Amino acid sequence: MIIRFDFSGGWMAINIGALRRGAPFTTGDLTWREPRAAAEARRGGRLEKGLLVALEFDQPRASVGTPDPSMWTFEESLEELERLADTAGVEVVGHYIQKRDKPHPGTYLGKGKMEELAASLEDSGIEVLIFDDNLTPGQFKNIETITKVKVLDRTELILDIFASRATSAVGKLQVELAQLTYLMPRLTKMWAHLAGQQGGVGMRGPGETQLETDRRQARNRVAALKVKLDEAEKRRELMREKRRRVPVPVVSLVGYTNVGKSTLINSLTSADAFAEDKLFATLDPLTRRVSLPNNLNILVTDTVGFIKKLPVTLVRAFHATLEEVRDSDLLLFVIDGSDPMHIEQSRVVREVLEQIGGGDIPVCPVLNKTDLLGTQEEKDRAITRLRAIYPGAVAVSAAQGEGLENLLEKVAFLLRDMVENYSLRLKPGQEKLAAQLHDLGRVRNLVYHPDGSVDMDVELPVRHAHIIPQQTLAGSLDTSGAEQ
Repeated sequence: MIIRFDFSGGWMAINIGALRRGAPFTTGDLTWREPRAAAEARRGGRLEKGLLVALEFDQPRASVGTPDPSMWTFEESLEELERLADTAGVEVVGHYIQKRDKPHPGTYLGKGKMEELAASLEDSGIEVLIFDDNLTPGQFKNIETITKVKVLDRTELILDIFASRATSAVGKLQVELAQLTYLMPRLTKMWAHLAGQQGGVGMRGPGETQLETDRRQARNRVAALKVKLDEAEKRRELMREKRRRVPVPVVSLVGYTNVGKSTLINSLTSADAFAEDKLFATLDPLTRRVSLPNNLNILVTDTVGFIKKLPVTLVRAFHATLEEVRDSDLLLFVIDGSDPMHIEQSRVVREVLEQIGGGDIPVCPVLNKTDLLGTQEEKDRAITRLRAIYPGAVAVSAAQGEGLENLLEKVAFLLRDMVENYSLRLKPGQEKLAAQLHDLGRVRNLVYHPDGSVDMDVELPVRHAHIIPQQTLAGSLDTSGAEQ
């Protein structure tokens, strides 16, 4: 066991303790937390103090949402947890680390160690314990019973950051669905101790009837959220369909959280996307038009950052946001070249891309934050090493505006290879195909024949090539007798 004390960041209080004490559930308890400014004002500027709790395993083990957990040491995982806490606003006053083969099923650390931790919390001023793994409902209940302080696990912390970052209506719906999806089974277990209570005259309260009511409210809210998100997805699909009719390539920025995607889109487009040196500074997607050096206009979309140990069910809750990635012609895979964990972070991003069906989209690696690599000589050596890991990568500093012209030229070059020129002959009755070609491509050199057929040259994105029947390819077809 190691106890280490250091100070950084600040904390925003998250009022979910009442739920675990068995209070009646309302969806408002799960959705929008008290804003940080309001929490500070209510406490007269005092923020909650938190202690991070982690296990150092004797042997590497699988973690939910982590493709290759053996690549992450517990120190690295704990460092990321502290950054998450800082983003949420916690004043992290220490780390509590315990060596074990595996988590204790009842108390995570083991009952004796948890009681030892509880004793050390007395008169410490620590008000919240943040665990580096996801806890079971039983662990939540037992730990709070023993320690008498608020308990959060990694996923709950991430969800509360999501809630504070969501600005669009869809983003807020996705956050609420993710929160309910994650917390519902835990709430059911936390309420289990109420099941034996019986309601009655003078005995009404959080008994069995209230428990069933709360469960029904939660299920109904989840169903309603899914309906609203489905409706939003249909509207977005209509917008994407309109976009497809105008042959403007779509480029999406993807990457681990806090690699600088929002700063990059701001530098490329002079937009005002929210950019901050915090995890999950961006939750809602932002799309902007960019003109390439060859005068080709493209749409560039910023997306939510990925992170390890995030359950697949939560990734699904953000399916609507990530849907933008699947419709991309090209992905700019942004990598923080100054972060020693960039390889492990990139593995997480690739895993999530596979989960959402974006694993086959062409990728251009972008090495960002090169301004943090040291002197020019150190920077050159580092970029050479990074390009050996990420072939074809473009080195940039979005914050300093360095390398952006090279990036745009690379994008223009890659997109050029994604467009093909076709010479076609359409026969009478293929008017629908002609309309599709006009919608999806750029038609040139129309030649009309007396028999009603039409020759055309069309520039078409490769992803739409499947609409062209083989027999329409003109090749060396005789065009004699044609009239312009």
